[in-house]
Amino acid sequence: MNKLLLLLLVSCAACTSQAQGPVRAQVKGETSISTAPATTLADIRRQIGTPTCSDNAQCRTLPVGAMACGGPQEYLPYSTQKSDANALRALSERSYAETKAALTASGMVSTCMLKADPGAVCVAGTCQLGTGSPAN
Repeated sequence: MNKLLLLLLVSCAACTSQAQGPVRAQVKGETSISTAPATTLADIRRQIGTPTCSDNAQCRTLPVGAMACGGPQEYLPYSTQKSDANALRALSERSYAETKAALTASGMVSTCMLKADPGAVCVAGTCQLGTGSPAN
């Protein structure tokens, strides 16, 4: 019963965490989850750089990572003026696959609440996440 309660608490904490990669309780003797998703996320952030824009039409969102029940872990804004959309999509797919594999291997569960695409808007010359309907 204590193990079940601990698993539930860790799962809830992981669902509300702002962590960049998968989170899990580590059992004595086990190794941690691969850092490959964090490496891919760093590649994505490097490709995006500072998402400069002059118009909302240049701003898009990129789904990154994966949730245990499906859907992306988060969205990042990027600029079509500065970034190669096809390269970013490929990195996004790699990020999803790596994170999903890590979640499956760890047995991670979530509340299954999917995150809606917030869209992206150009604010003061930089693409930023919007608050509702997707711009892409």
